[in-house]
Amino acid sequence: MMLLCIDCGNTRLKWGLREGPQWQAQGALALNELEHFASLLVGQPRPDRAIGCNVASAAVGAAVELAVMQLGLPTEWAASRAEQCGVKNGYDDPAQLGADRWMALLGAHHLYRGACLVVNAGTATTVDVLDAQGIFRGGLILPGVSLMQTALARDTARLPLTAGHFSRLPRNTADAIVSGCLLATTGAIRRMFETLAGEPEALCLLSGGAASLLEPLLDLPLRRVDQLVLEGLACVANGI
Repeated sequence: MMLLCIDCGNTRLKWGLREGPQWQAQGALALNELEHFASLLVGQPRPDRAIGCNVASAAVGAAVELAVMQLGLPTEWAASRAEQCGVKNGYDDPAQLGADRWMALLGAHHLYRGACLVVNAGTATTVDVLDAQGIFRGGLILPGVSLMQTALARDTARLPLTAGHFSRLPRNTADAIVSGCLLATTGAIRRMFETLAGEPEALCLLSGGAASLLEPLLDLPLRRVDQLVLEGLACVANGI
């Protein structure tokens, strides 16, 4: 069965075509380009089923459904549950956990059965603790690296939104902003990883658009996964 997985995030839509254990194709586009989604799938293997999660607006969900319907398929929308695919949801109200975070947790548990810190670095950065028994113990939401930089430029008079470079001791404003945002994020990740200090072979699973910026600054056991949310959607669809 060819499966179409769709992750509607805050600024981008990520998609993947999967048959069995292998991804046949993956891609992404900005939410303001959703009218091109159907055309992106032309020439790709025809899916038999479509499943997605949506943390954007209802209008985005409707646009995705319309595009997928051109393939003759309905779109199934995944949501957070109290327990699914071997993972137990420790949120006070499981239904309030974002569907993307839940899918990332399911994908992480499928890929790595030990204790792990599940980090998805996108528009927002989420940092979630998953123990070796598959119990989601809680996690953080903080502004993504780009969003931090944008907030500084928008809400201050003299801090520009300009390209900078990471430095341990920045000596110009652009580098100071970039370095501050990166160290703030990696600092939060390191502190959360400390909660798994007693777990054997604990691992950080890192995903998202800013993962390449964060990875060199994280001196902890780490594995990059390109699309954890899509991995979780595939788990749900296949009942893993």
